[in-house]
Amino acid sequence: MELEVTMFMIGAYLLGSISTAIIVCKLMGLPDPREGGSGNPGATNVLRIGGDKGKKAAAITLVGDMLKGLLPVLVAQWLGLEPELIILIGFMAFIGHLYPIFFGFKGGKGVATMLGVMFGLSLPIGLAVAGTWLFVAKGLKISSLSALIATALAPVYIYFLSGEFSWVFYTAIMTVFLFWRHKGNIQRLISGEEGLFKHKKDVE
Repeated sequence: MELEVTMFMIGAYLLGSISTAIIVCKLMGLPDPREGGSGNPGATNVLRIGGDKGKKAAAITLVGDMLKGLLPVLVAQWLGLEPELIILIGFMAFIGHLYPIFFGFKGGKGVATMLGVMFGLSLPIGLAVAGTWLFVAKGLKISSLSALIATALAPVYIYFLSGEFSWVFYTAIMTVFLFWRHKGNIQRLISGEEGLFKHKKDVE
């Protein structure tokens, strides 16, 4: 069983390493997201560089990135794995998105994939995180800040909605990684230079 779980974790990482943004842009004849816009292979940058195809390409990218986190966790749940293994498998998919072996370990920022993991853990957890993001985004119009607030609250939601310590622990680690990947956004927020929602690089 240990070997099977190890292989599952490796598989989750490899799935996370598949860059939805790069593949979608290539298939739809769009510029490489690593070479245009913000240079980040994420949904918002795909929207930015996609022109007339931007909305469709970004939507596909967003869904694809979420599925990378959602599917491994759902399969782990279906197999009846222990809670700590379930979240660890989701964590590996998240790390794959951030540091993809197929693309020189240079990936996206992880918001969509982390959200997919949250929905995989439980629907209420996913809805709480997604709802927070939407609520804050509507009020503040700063998408990066909305993503940061929502993911920062994710461990709190998990604590109250599940009480599973391993889920709280690994989600907190994911939040730390996500904040690190958003360090440029955080610096701009502090200096007051971060743009409004329509200009931002959030769900990447």
